[in-house]
Amino acid sequence: RRQLNRLRREPSRTLDGTDIKLWANAESREDVAEAHALGAAGVGLYRTEFLFMGSREIPDEETQFRTYRDAVIGMTGRTVTIRTLDLGADKADKTGLALRDEPNPALGLRGVRLSLAREGLLHTQLRAIVRASGYGPVRILVPMISGAEEMRTVRAMLRGVLAEVRAQGHEVAAQVPLGAMIEVPSAALALPAFIGACDFLSIGTNDLVQYLLAADRNNDALGELYTPLHPAVLRLLRDVVRIANRRGKPVAVCGEIAGDPLFVPLLLALGLGELSLHPATLLEVRRAIRACDLSLLRTRAPALLRARDRAGIEQWLAANTPEHS
Repeated sequence: RRQLNRLRREPSRTLDGTDIKLWANAESREDVAEAHALGAAGVGLYRTEFLFMGSREIPDEETQFRTYRDAVIGMTGRTVTIRTLDLGADKADKTGLALRDEPNPALGLRGVRLSLAREGLLHTQLRAIVRASGYGPVRILVPMISGAEEMRTVRAMLRGVLAEVRAQGHEVAAQVPLGAMIEVPSAALALPAFIGACDFLSIGTNDLVQYLLAADRNNDALGELYTPLHPAVLRLLRDVVRIANRRGKPVAVCGEIAGDPLFVPLLLALGLGELSLHPATLLEVRRAIRACDLSLLRTRAPALLRARDRAGIEQWLAANTPEHS
């Protein structure tokens, strides 16, 4: 623990001198404070649904604005990425927004689908986020994007909200970057068609693995099947990163694998330079990054992508953890 604490003020830099951006996931004021204290680059994923889940009424614009503003102020100039409402599936609320009896909730009315289906819901949230941008750098992240149409709809709505809020005299940022969560396989495959509508990307591996492998991540009986260590998952990650890099769009991973130091060599080898994770594991991941030789890992990426099964990927990981390299 003492060794980890020494890393609070150290850079997240590989042995060969490449800085890796470590964002923090947050859902409360305490998470934001911890992220700041640990030297996170910013908040890569602020979960807004917990504001809704704790209330019997849909939070109004002022309530949302104050919450987002406090998170922005708490990061003292470091960017806060606020994800729009991601209710549905395993996250039901007390307001009745999320449907409780959907036959297949993981594939149902959730994320951006729910936000667009409920009149005024997304408009109010965008207004609150845009107003918070007057207090520090803010980005907006949209969950459960499945294709171009949703992203273009949100982009148009954001443009209108910015004009509306400015006309009312609020001081807001000149630009509020808009990003898509890549967690639905169709979004990953159709990315070239709508990446122009995105300022950045965040790969949500928890759902991406679930949908790609048709394995419920909450079903213990499928524990062996639900794994990011599958050749199809790695190839899809590689493809998303390549497309983002070609278009000059920042891309991060924000699923659970980002917070596991054991996966750091794999993610770096696939070309990722940004990870977003819970503050509790940030220092361990920083330590893992500082033990990696990025150029060496990149030369070994083809061998990783040639692995035919989980066992082959695990062998690659075992051979490329810092103590074995």
